[in-house]
Amino acid sequence: MLMRVRTAALFGIDAYLVDVEVDLSSGSAKDFTVVGLPDVAIRESHHRVRSALRNCSYYLTKSVTVNLAPADRKKEGSSFDLPIAMGLLGTLGMVPQSVLQEYLFAGELSLDGSVRPIHGILPIAIKAREAGIRKLVIPEANAPEAAVVDGVRVFAARSLPQLLDLLSGLVPEEPVLAPCVDPPPGIADGAPDLGDVRGQQAARRSLEVAAAGGHNILMIGPPGSGKTMLAKRLPGILPPLSFEEALQTTKIHSVAGLLPSGTGLLRMRPFRAPHHTISDAGLVGGGSGIPRPGEVSLAHNGLLFLDELPEFPRNVLEVLRQPLEDGQVTIARAGVTLSFPASFMMAAAMNPCPCGFYNDATRECRCTPAIIARYVAKISGPLVDRIDIHVEVPAVKYGELRGGEAEKSARIRERVIRARETQLERFKGTGLYCNAQMSTRHVHQHGTLDAAGERLLETAIARLGLSARAHDRVLKVARTIADLDGAPQIQTKHLAEAVQYRSLDRAYWA
Repeated sequence: MLMRVRTAALFGIDAYLVDVEVDLSSGSAKDFTVVGLPDVAIRESHHRVRSALRNCSYYLTKSVTVNLAPADRKKEGSSFDLPIAMGLLGTLGMVPQSVLQEYLFAGELSLDGSVRPIHGILPIAIKAREAGIRKLVIPEANAPEAAVVDGVRVFAARSLPQLLDLLSGLVPEEPVLAPCVDPPPGIADGAPDLGDVRGQQAARRSLEVAAAGGHNILMIGPPGSGKTMLAKRLPGILPPLSFEEALQTTKIHSVAGLLPSGTGLLRMRPFRAPHHTISDAGLVGGGSGIPRPGEVSLAHNGLLFLDELPEFPRNVLEVLRQPLEDGQVTIARAGVTLSFPASFMMAAAMNPCPCGFYNDATRECRCTPAIIARYVAKISGPLVDRIDIHVEVPAVKYGELRGGEAEKSARIRERVIRARETQLERFKGTGLYCNAQMSTRHVHQHGTLDAAGERLLETAIARLGLSARAHDRVLKVARTIADLDGAPQIQTKHLAEAVQYRSLDRAYWA
């Protein structure tokens, strides 16, 4: 007897439909064959499925052949356990084919017949809706994640007997309700606050500008000046995720298996801080088999923090060029090419030299000019060109360290949100969310200058030797500063502040 059950498999951060064809034929009950390019986890599924059925008092007495169609695409993961088991129960007469065809099944089985959570439920639910499948049976722990997709009724599966009762009508159908997806009203409790930082007014201002426009920022200063402390407080002033951004971000974290159990949409922007020993595949994605998203994609719509930037291998830093420029990363392998979204803010911190005290007024630098040049040369000019804001973070003076309280993150975040709302209104219908994502065409359209501004920008480009890319990034930052100021046009003071954020071009790399 042949039964067909629908499920879905992951390909990158998207899903595609798979027909699970289950056939019982005469032969030894020990024969259990899975075809259709399964990976090791799927080939092992017959042990889990057979034991789960037996422990729920359902027994196989014939040989089993399972085909995963389309058979020319490699399948990975343990999510095929549940659809295979449902197909077998159908062949045993427990569920009619007409009922099975109404649902899409996905889930991993325990040996006792209970259903365990899997990765990538959100893209599977989206694919089910696109294919016109209105009923989805998935593990109970994954149900809130899938329930955020409109147009799909999600049913939580706890065990095979419970699922059979549902499909046979012994218990009423009660789909899982979607959790609240509204953004949080404020900063999460316990989040680091910028009010903890003493002094560093220039650095605090640069963080506000970076957050308001989604700009990349590089902080350079001696050890202990507060670079890492500042970066860890940057997420607290970022605006909340919009629904579209939350959906994109949650898909990536779902595929990577990083979504906490019972979570719907992510409500806070991700913050990723990989160690400097990370590989290039770990940073941008890859791995054996079907490539997986890396840190730049996990930071999509959030913040990627690279501490001690020159300590990262040169080849690792260079792979950042494409995602920083295009907002996505393309990974090509012999049999597959995948693109992952990677539109993130990058915050980086570094010392000015190996000992950390170059240009420090109180401590002597032990590094020779040649050593400093080699240290700084670890960061290429093209990479620095893609960083909008360069800010020096000097050592904090005693008077500032013992001074009164600084402005809290909540007030700064209010200004950032107002600036982002201005940008969302400006870019309505374009797919852009912030000034940092502007193309050259948008820069020319929204970055117009008066005569004084044109003269200032011409002088800055001549003296700093800025590239064409740096020219556009200066105008993007100036547009953000104008938005923070509530100004409809870029004024000379806005442009002057944006230009001074490129001063490290002259001091170190020019």
